[in-house]
Amino acid sequence: MLSPTDFDGQNAVDGYGPGFFRVAGNVHHGAIVVEGDRISEWGGLDDRATLCGLAGRVDVLFLGMGAEIAYAPRDLVEELKALDIRVEAMASATAARTYNVTLSEGRRVACALLPL
Repeated sequence: MLSPTDFDGQNAVDGYGPGFFRVAGNVHHGAIVVEGDRISEWGGLDDRATLCGLAGRVDVLFLGMGAEIAYAPRDLVEELKALDIRVEAMASATAARTYNVTLSEGRRVACALLPL
């Protein structure tokens, strides 16, 4: 029997579709960054300040590259690595699901999601 996951009041991604993500029951259009306690608009891969601002708050960033898997820009990965943030690039749907599982384990994670 499956039982619902308890996110202990933290932000989980509950759904997604073309151009939107639903986080903790609220719909957000466009690219976003989701952490356990906050949701931020994100300007995409060129908006490095938002991602660098995760330093000290998260250990792993799941980078959702849109509808398909793609490589993260190498210089972005290196910049975040220098801030002790490990980056895992994948399709946005996979990034959202992986974020949820890892968040439920109590780990310091975030996901940055480009729209599908």
